[in-house]
Amino acid sequence: MGENERFKTASDVRKEEKAEAAAARQARKDKIKGIARDKTPEKLKNPTDIQVRFRTGFVYIAITVVCVLAGNIPTVLLLAATAGISAGEFYYMLRSDAKLPNEMLGIIAAVLYPVSVYVYGVTGAMVVSLALLLALIVWYVFWMRARVPDVGVSFFGAAYTGLLLCGIVVVRTSLPDPWGGILTLGIFLSVWANDSFAYLVGRKFGKHKLAPRTSPKKSWEGFVAGLAASMLFWFGLSFIPGVEMSVAQSLLFGLVCGLMGVLGDLAESRIKRNSGFKDSGTIMPGHGGLLDRCDSLFLVAVTSAILLVGGGCIPVALPLF
Repeated sequence: MGENERFKTASDVRKEEKAEAAAARQARKDKIKGIARDKTPEKLKNPTDIQVRFRTGFVYIAITVVCVLAGNIPTVLLLAATAGISAGEFYYMLRSDAKLPNEMLGIIAAVLYPVSVYVYGVTGAMVVSLALLLALIVWYVFWMRARVPDVGVSFFGAAYTGLLLCGIVVVRTSLPDPWGGILTLGIFLSVWANDSFAYLVGRKFGKHKLAPRTSPKKSWEGFVAGLAASMLFWFGLSFIPGVEMSVAQSLLFGLVCGLMGVLGDLAESRIKRNSGFKDSGTIMPGHGGLLDRCDSLFLVAVTSAILLVGGGCIPVALPLF
């Protein structure tokens, strides 16, 4: 037995076992990918970045459209799943930034936020927030490795990915079918149009960097194009039966929501940059993680609800207390 092997600690053995297990999992993934690639038609084997982005985006959009138009419950379930997956990606990135969030409590709370608001209204969100805070305090008191910043990150992750999406629940339930679904879908479309036009115009004509330190690929040209697309879709929302919104309001709301979408995008880019990640995950090839795809939606969801309800454009169907 060599000198190095004789003095191996239990920790070293566990690390080696984990490394071997990780290598085995990667080998299985590569084998599965190889099988899938062999069965893929030749013309589809080497898609461009735009093609991959389009295909993944099409699947995501199709699922969203079906759920939003199907009714309130499918929409809430879609939001809950989105919140849970996005929260998981958020906490995964923050762990690489020397944080120790409580993923289990955060993900559960993120999932419960849209459900609780649908069932109990604003009271539901307050109850989930209070329960999460109390659970995190108990966790902080009895788990000695936890620090105050870890409690803050755990709470922020749930509120960021779950609570903000509750604005969509308010909008979806405000009008009877099919108009509630169409209004909600219109808000989604405004977010997608903002992202898509900013990406395409910025890729083609972008010369002036918008935020070079936070998101180097974003340009002022794309920024303006995205805002114009958001305003255009919000103008279309003013024609939905049951929505009392003037043309001036629609353009103003579209501008504000467009700005919120960009802010949400930049905020997530800052989180990734601080954590050393290019993408929040790999669940959506061409886009990264689900958090990458929905980063603009979070702030737009709550902002659209505040503007529409506060502006008297839609009734409030959910109980406030």
